[in-house]
Amino acid sequence: MNLGHLLRLARETVTNPRAGAATILGLHLSVQALRIAFGLVVVLSMLLGELVVLITPPPPEGALNVSPVTMGLVQAAFLFVIAHAITLIGRWFGGTGSFEGALALIIWLQFIFLCVQVVQLLAMLVIPPVAGLITILAMGLFFWLLVNFIAALHSFTSLGMIFVATILTAFGIIFALSLILTLLGIGFGTV
Repeated sequence: MNLGHLLRLARETVTNPRAGAATILGLHLSVQALRIAFGLVVVLSMLLGELVVLITPPPPEGALNVSPVTMGLVQAAFLFVIAHAITLIGRWFGGTGSFEGALALIIWLQFIFLCVQVVQLLAMLVIPPVAGLITILAMGLFFWLLVNFIAALHSFTSLGMIFVATILTAFGIIFALSLILTLLGIGFGTV
């Protein structure tokens, strides 16, 4: 696979998410390949994030300033938790997907959003108001792709039920994370 092939597959995945997911799952990537791809999308995301920081105005005094490495570690942990949640919750509802399949699809989803970030970055430079619109559209695209990827992974048919389960799971994970941080004495005021 080269970059051109990956970009074509990403475009096809956006137009037909289940077929794109089936293509990625059909690759049967090894654990080593998944680890390398996982690290690569996290590092590329960190680099793009830093590029955005360089071209945007500095944040106001007192705003949260987090190092790129910390953000990368948080993102890696978040992606890893999402892959596990997709696997476990899907199996609770009778799904047949594996963790490796879920991880491959999360990596692929992250790659697609790296492409979206590049488009958004170009929009910030050329037509800044369009960048905000791209963000809103990207949020919708994220859920559309995620729901279809889960359906393809676990052989589910009801996209509506998957969407509801995804939203409830997201709230549950956020609640659990905030509870853990509170128990550790870390609050939004102390970060």
